[in-house]
Amino acid sequence: MPSKILALVIALVAGISMAIQGSINSRLGQTIGNWEAILIVHVVGLATILIILFVFGAGKGDIARVTEAPWYFSLGGLIGVLIVWGVVSSIPKLGVAIATTSIIVGQTLTALIIDHFGLFGLDPTPFTWFKGLGLVLLAAGAGLLLS
Repeated sequence: MPSKILALVIALVAGISMAIQGSINSRLGQTIGNWEAILIVHVVGLATILIILFVFGAGKGDIARVTEAPWYFSLGGLIGVLIVWGVVSSIPKLGVAIATTSIIVGQTLTALIIDHFGLFGLDPTPFTWFKGLGLVLLAAGAGLLLS
């Protein structure tokens, strides 16, 4: 059970970080342009992970095995650009709370589909009506934020 609590805390911190990151990325985009901001975000991210891997030696895997993974497992970087673009484009128009809630509804819907079908080699987690109700309530909450 403690490992699940730790995972929940990590997810909570990630959520907090996403709201902060989205806010500062959108302000950077307003200052220098959205595509330019996306470039800066990814260059800083690349520099950060290079330091973590090669200065601190935090990596425990084997990067040379990347060719063993299906090609589409490497699309995370492309999807990351789409995510940052969506965030920097939507937050100035909607505000952080509404944009983030919309993002979370989209994430949850997609996650339910991925879980149910066990996509990308993940273990299937069946859809339940309680999960569906949770998604509906989440979407309703997002709707309430629009008012």
